[in-house]
Amino acid sequence: MTLSVTELAIARAGRPVLSGVSFTLEAGQALVLRGPNGVGKTTLLRCLAGLQPPLAGRISGADERIAYAAHADGLKATLSARENLAFWARVFGAGGVDAALDAYALGGLADRPAGALSAGQKRRLGLARLLVTGRPIWVCDEPTVSLDRAAVAMFAAAVGRHLGAGGSAVIATHIELGLDAVELDLAGFRAAPQAADRFEEHFL
Repeated sequence: MTLSVTELAIARAGRPVLSGVSFTLEAGQALVLRGPNGVGKTTLLRCLAGLQPPLAGRISGADERIAYAAHADGLKATLSARENLAFWARVFGAGGVDAALDAYALGGLADRPAGALSAGQKRRLGLARLLVTGRPIWVCDEPTVSLDRAAVAMFAAAVGRHLGAGGSAVIATHIELGLDAVELDLAGFRAAPQAADRFEEHFL
């Protein structure tokens, strides 16, 4: 099923930041969001994931098909790496915990509490959660933060396999991942100052 975004307008902290955002994402495709810090990449991803409503426009094909990897790793510090993934696998009704650990070279750390992992190891474990959701659309916000070059390659390989299996991905990142992806520069969709002023006059 296609993920379709049509004439989307979004706000951050009550102020419009993007308008007129449109794109279509088919199975097997990746979309990389570009743009300067503060342009609205995170806000757009949160809208796609259903965490906040848009001001206008339409998102279709998302439903319960999206797995969201945000800035936070979403880990329980007292649980082991394996237990964290098992928890999320149960939440999503999926599996593949061992394969997810192996994909991010975490097998040797499987029984270590998440709170005792380094920042990079926590990030790898947080990204491994995507593999146990069983969901076809991955939405990732700056997924390579805290990762070294080897771990970035692990993430890119995981995305590549996901796309090859018919999944899709929307990724906000400033680095090159080596993926065959369409790029969308959000700088061209900044909300006009007049739109922000009208929004404030109406709601404030």
